[in-house]
Amino acid sequence: MTYTRNSLLVLLILGLLTTSFAQYTIRDPKAIPLHGQWSFAMDPQEVGEKASWYREGAPLGRWDNVTVPHCFSVDPRYQFYTGTVWYRRTFPWQPSAGKRVLLHLDASYYKTTVWINNQKVGTHEGGYTPFQFDITSYLKTKQADGSDNTIAISVNNNTWGVGTVPGGKDNNEPNDPFPGWLNYGGLIRPIYLTVEPDVFVENVKTEAMPDLVKGTATLKIKTRIRNASGQAVTPKLAFRVEQNGKPITLIWKQQPGNIGTNQTAVLEAESVLKTTDVKLWSIDQPTLYDLQVVVATDTVRTHFGIRKVEVRDTQILLNGQPIKVAGGNRVVDHPGLGSLEPDWLVEKDMRLMKEAGMELHRLTHYTPSEAIYDWADRNGMLIISEAGNWQLTPRQMDNDTIRTKFRHQFREMAERDWNHPCVIAYSVGNEYLSEQPAGQRWTKDMIAYARELDPTRLYTFASMRLNSLPKKPEDEASQYCDFISTNTYGNHLNILKHIHSLYPDKPIFISEYGTRADGKDGEAGQVTHLEKFLSDIRQLPYVVGASWWSFNDYLSRHNGTNADGTRPWGLVRWDRSKRPLYQTHQAGMAPVTVEKISWETGSEGVHALKLRVTARKDFPAYALKNYSLKTNTRTIPIPDLQPGQQADLSIPVRGFDKTLSVEVMKPTGFSILIQTIDLTNDTRTSSR
Repeated sequence: MTYTRNSLLVLLILGLLTTSFAQYTIRDPKAIPLHGQWSFAMDPQEVGEKASWYREGAPLGRWDNVTVPHCFSVDPRYQFYTGTVWYRRTFPWQPSAGKRVLLHLDASYYKTTVWINNQKVGTHEGGYTPFQFDITSYLKTKQADGSDNTIAISVNNNTWGVGTVPGGKDNNEPNDPFPGWLNYGGLIRPIYLTVEPDVFVENVKTEAMPDLVKGTATLKIKTRIRNASGQAVTPKLAFRVEQNGKPITLIWKQQPGNIGTNQTAVLEAESVLKTTDVKLWSIDQPTLYDLQVVVATDTVRTHFGIRKVEVRDTQILLNGQPIKVAGGNRVVDHPGLGSLEPDWLVEKDMRLMKEAGMELHRLTHYTPSEAIYDWADRNGMLIISEAGNWQLTPRQMDNDTIRTKFRHQFREMAERDWNHPCVIAYSVGNEYLSEQPAGQRWTKDMIAYARELDPTRLYTFASMRLNSLPKKPEDEASQYCDFISTNTYGNHLNILKHIHSLYPDKPIFISEYGTRADGKDGEAGQVTHLEKFLSDIRQLPYVVGASWWSFNDYLSRHNGTNADGTRPWGLVRWDRSKRPLYQTHQAGMAPVTVEKISWETGSEGVHALKLRVTARKDFPAYALKNYSLKTNTRTIPIPDLQPGQQADLSIPVRGFDKTLSVEVMKPTGFSILIQTIDLTNDTRTSSR
């Protein structure tokens, strides 16, 4: 969950702040980061726990130094090692009466065990979701001898075998091991401490639902409170909502609740925002609100957006308006970083995707850094979040242990992300045998479980079985979804028509399509593939989204990987350099077209150019508001357009240039179409 916390504790541990801290945004500005230099050792023989490598005063002469966050899989010293590793460091601490100290790990791949001062604190399984431990009782209460606290963490990234999520399959097939991305291991995301009062907020869930007729909005706040004190409490909650720094006056309805000692409870509150205070969140107007929740001496903050996402017949509606948008799948992989996601990479990738016309994503098969979702909230993207069922076999999907692990990871994902307005749906898996009974049971059961956690989102999964197999809708698990997600590579027109015949009342989202840059036609083949794809889906009004696999190239050990270890599917290469496909995707997935209507040569070098701007009505298509057309000398507002509408713009042009470059700009400042207008005749040159 995105939230920040105020604490009465003054940060005393300035020595823990390092240059690496600035590269990774921690959601909590009062967090005490444990970034920076740690001691590190591989443990290929699994002897570290038996030999007490976690103990205070253990000799570190044979340990290396690394900088956390750390992905040991791309550290040249341990490259592609699979197995257990150890991290160690010390930190000073001054205990405070009536305070709890929590250790937070935003993600650690994959199985993690924590020791503090010779004592095992706990173990966590899962590689992409956050977890925390209360370490209060493990810290030293006195430090008269000047000794610090010792933290040791073992991490094992071995997910090749059967039983992990994600993990290997039990089908005994060759070259079908771990999923199609690398098992990048280590303390891959921020690790930090927070100090809480005995009664503190564990989680806040906001549900902001607009009434599109009245213009008002209902705001429900669910606050999970932990009472770690020695007596029962009846906490009082206070709330503060701001939009763009301006407080909003609200009247709250809430029921008091009693929380027993060492118990947790969820207290609910509700209010209504009047029409003048409601500004809807959308991909072009991503308006955010700030929420502050006060419980006794604890204060937390989060943000939220007011928007309504629903399915009506074969359309997905955002705030009552149909929306059809392109997107992309992003594999968390970068040269020298592996699965690390520093702030600069988040900004680079998300901006490249946004400007390529990628705005509706099933991003990947696991949970990326929360910085991705913060960016999408601020800049306007729609995301389908997916937990780690990547091609689990029927036996695995029926296995109680696997099911429990998946539910646990899904809960951690949902509780972290449910305040993000960009998250419009959850997926319960990718490319499993959804026509078989086990796949049907999995889909039905996991969507039911997920809806109990978060009934405000839509639910789906990415099917690969709709392309030919089902003859009746009940033959495949997509019957349980709010909308269809299909991974379809080729023959799009016929396959999508078949899917629509099975589920005529459901929107279709193409969760994967694409072709590799090393095919028989090379990078040019990607361009022609996309052009043919667009000509197909523009005939199909029930297709609401299309997510190219993949935005970026990545490393893999899946069968079919190149000899250099890469899978070249991307609009951009592994290093993020653009392929020709990038410009084709940008032009083809822009919701607007620009064409020259007339050109009149004037006297004294001042000429008249008339352009026609049309909002696409096929794909992509959505209402355009506050867009503009930019030249090298001026910016011209584009009238608001509904899909299919057009507007003519007159542009004075000085000089005797033969071409004019124009850009279509979103109200959020992103350039989504760059086009060169030929000023010598009445033909329009191609976009770039």
